[in-house]
Amino acid sequence: MEETLKHEEALTLLKKYNQETFHLIHGLTVEAIMGWFANELGYEEESDFWRTVGLLHDIDFELYPEQHCIKAPELLKEGNAGDALIHAVCSHGYGICCDVEPVHTMEKVLFAADELTGLIGAAALMRPSKSCKDMELKSLKKKFKDKKFAAGCSRDVIRKGAELLGWELDELLEKTLKAMAACEDEIHAQTEAL
Repeated sequence: MEETLKHEEALTLLKKYNQETFHLIHGLTVEAIMGWFANELGYEEESDFWRTVGLLHDIDFELYPEQHCIKAPELLKEGNAGDALIHAVCSHGYGICCDVEPVHTMEKVLFAADELTGLIGAAALMRPSKSCKDMELKSLKKKFKDKKFAAGCSRDVIRKGAELLGWELDELLEKTLKAMAACEDEIHAQTEAL
C-alpha cells in the first residue's frame, strides 16, 4: 500500500475544491465509515488509506459535476496523491461516470457504501433523535424500498455494490448502518470543526 496523504493535507485539498457544507460533511462521513470498514474487515493497517480515499472520493463533484471521477485525477495529483489513491477514488464512479473498475475490497466498499450513507443520513434526519444510533435495520429497509424517499440515492448502485462485495443486500445495509452509528460522534465533532 502506498504512502497516503495525512488527514490535514487531504482535508485541505478537499476544501480547496469544495466549499458547500453538505459536500464537506459527506466527505467526512465517508472517511469515518471507511475507517470503520477497514477495521471490521481486517484491514486495520490500511485504515488511514481507506479513510483518505473516503474523504477525497468526491473531490471533483462540487465544481465539476459533469466530469465527476474524470477531473479527480488531475486535482488529486496536485495534492501529491499516488496512483492507488487516484484509482480508488475514481473506481466509485464505475459504470456511472467512468470505467475505472473497483478491484480492491476497499474500492468495492466505497462503491457500495457511498450512496448508502446518503440514504441512512436522510433516514436519520427523519427520526425524532436525528440519529442513526437508534435506527433498526427493518426501518432502513423500509426507507430503501420507498423509491420516493431520498430519491437521489441510487438503489441500483447500492445493490450492485453489495453484489461486487459478494454480500446480501441486508448485510451491506446492516454493516453500513452500524458503521454510521459507530462514527456519528466523530462525524459531528469534525463537522463542528469545519
